[in-house]
Amino acid sequence: MSFTTLAEFRAILNDMPVADEEARAGAEARNGQLTKPPGSLGRLEDLAIWYAGWRGDAKPVLQAPQIIIFAGNHGICAQGVSAFPPEVTAQMVMNFQAGGAAINQLAKAFGAKMDVHALALETPTADFTKDAAMSEAEVVAALMTGWNAVDASADLLVTGEMGIGNTTSASAIVAALFGGAAAEWTGRGTGVDDAGLAIKIRVVADGLARHADVLDDPLQVLRCLGGRELAAMAGAIARARHLRIPVILDGFICSAAASVLEMAVTGTLDHAVAGHISAETAHGMVLKNLGKEPLLALDMRLGEGSGGALAIGILQGAIACHTGMSTFSEAGVAAG
Repeated sequence: MSFTTLAEFRAILNDMPVADEEARAGAEARNGQLTKPPGSLGRLEDLAIWYAGWRGDAKPVLQAPQIIIFAGNHGICAQGVSAFPPEVTAQMVMNFQAGGAAINQLAKAFGAKMDVHALALETPTADFTKDAAMSEAEVVAALMTGWNAVDASADLLVTGEMGIGNTTSASAIVAALFGGAAAEWTGRGTGVDDAGLAIKIRVVADGLARHADVLDDPLQVLRCLGGRELAAMAGAIARARHLRIPVILDGFICSAAASVLEMAVTGTLDHAVAGHISAETAHGMVLKNLGKEPLLALDMRLGEGSGGALAIGILQGAIACHTGMSTFSEAGVAAG
């Protein structure tokens, strides 16, 4: 399946598969028979049942997680919104490819396949205070990059990003989607000082004003205020839903990209859980709007998919208990 316009992509979002209710019910029934007091594994029980429903198996296994990192550059960097120069994006892509970044270590730790996609780093998006960040052809191409990056044999997806300036883009997106002043949604990102934060807030506010006529359409919000790596994450998360592959969302930037899907078609993120709540100021507000309770809270703000990757271990533990534990009858233990 492919798409060549945002209208075609929207049509795909409106025709996505749903979880397998029979598998979910079977997993719930099995959970009630396992050798433990009811509810004693807390949210792990809910996670296993949720995962079972999307995988269509009441007794699922998780053995092929995929992590995909998308990288893009942003025209707004020329306004001084980041503590780092845009050249760092390409340098970090090389570090990912060489296996030297934090996300590489987490992928190894949890047995995840990791892929890296750099999206036209030599051609930053337009400065969204002056023009749309991307043309329709450009945003569709980025969405398709994400869509095609998902391995159909994966049984879990985490998407991450690298892109100097992308917390500013993410802030503009969520401000447009959820409303409120630019300052409410804009944080320090890579660690800008007060002067840098003031620049970011101004840039977000200017972007919202410049594109006010399209802010009622989430896909146009992505086109006008987003970045290629954010669009690619959205495309990958949508493809995972199409394939019934559960998703663990990473931090603020990933959640902003995912929010576009949910605001475009309510329920599109039913196959996704929040891996963590990051230290970026507005991330908790985004998760609240999405109705997602984070699995971890470790004050992380690295990006790269790192918080989502760490949460793979939580989901692995939930599924290992659900599928590997004996029932009371199997163990010969008297039920309470």
